[in-house]
Amino acid sequence: MSEVAGRFDPLFEPVVAAFADTVTEPESGGAALSVWHHGVEVINVWRGTADARTGRAWDERTMAVLFSATKGLAALVVAGLAEQGRIDLDAPVARYWPEFGVHGKDTLTVGDLLAHRAGLISPDTDLGLDEVLDSHRFAARLAAQQPRWTPGATHMYHAITWGPLVREVVWRATGQELPSLFRSPDVTLQATDTEVARVAHLTPSPAYEAQGRMLEQLLTDEASRRFLTTGGAFPLGFVTEDGGFNDPRVQKAGLVSGSGLGTASALARVWSSVVTPTGGRRLLSERGVTLLTRERSSGPGFMDAGNPGPFHRWGVGVQLSSEALPLLSDASFGHDGAGGQAGFADPVHHVGFGYLTNRMQATSNVPQVVSALRTVLDAA
Repeated sequence: MSEVAGRFDPLFEPVVAAFADTVTEPESGGAALSVWHHGVEVINVWRGTADARTGRAWDERTMAVLFSATKGLAALVVAGLAEQGRIDLDAPVARYWPEFGVHGKDTLTVGDLLAHRAGLISPDTDLGLDEVLDSHRFAARLAAQQPRWTPGATHMYHAITWGPLVREVVWRATGQELPSLFRSPDVTLQATDTEVARVAHLTPSPAYEAQGRMLEQLLTDEASRRFLTTGGAFPLGFVTEDGGFNDPRVQKAGLVSGSGLGTASALARVWSSVVTPTGGRRLLSERGVTLLTRERSSGPGFMDAGNPGPFHRWGVGVQLSSEALPLLSDASFGHDGAGGQAGFADPVHHVGFGYLTNRMQATSNVPQVVSALRTVLDAA
């Protein structure tokens, strides 16, 4: 606890202790935790190193790569547009994007696209990084593809392809770019040079590296390789010393699937504002939350034959609390990210939660922190 910096309400000291235990190699990486309760920040702490190359310590202004926690923030934008009547979640994607409606994709709804039901999990050819980072160009390529399954019939996580597909729908429906529609201090879907200068440098833990080596040995076909590397545009595991999501080009591209940056405090503040007034602001109405959290995908998916689970549950681009991702309560919703990131809201306890790290882990440390938080709140 003595190496934890920041501030917290003493009631939540057990949560901070659980957080401190997640930073096992503070010289190699760091992490930050923020919890907002009833619109007030009760925990804002950090520990460890933001850049192991230089020894730069993590501090209050350190931003981290959100990875797929970015998807949850993008989903909030879409839910807000639906709440305003600017996008109909149950309308076919092709209503807004006619070129999408080929190869049986003409009836796929916007909501099902966000719930990973499109069948466009990867490019069908190898791609370079520049093409993947050109959102409109990449989206056009994906729209012209044959889907891997009958669109809407089942689901599978669209790790990178989700972003350009969703960004394109928003642009076609509104004439505005999705990253520009998300505005919140210290968290962004498309970073500037100033924000990139604040980002923590990503380093894989030994367990994460071992997981990557194991996956590499299992890659026996082109389709799987393209899924895990986005057609070769990204390294397996998403990170190298200067490449993948350590590359400033990726961080500044507005790749809505995973390249957002933020502080844990800012991420948690956004999720708090979804379920309770925070800083005088409520991001979504109860109707918007209902639109966002209606279950659209659950159970075994496209590649899960023989898989006993547990399985994720999906609303409109957000993960719902499940056996695979147990959050604060059954009503919690948000999104996690590669290496151990997480941001979510809980309407039962009126909580916004953000945990970010630059030390990529094979297994998330978030459950132990959430468990400690649940214990404190249930006893209060």
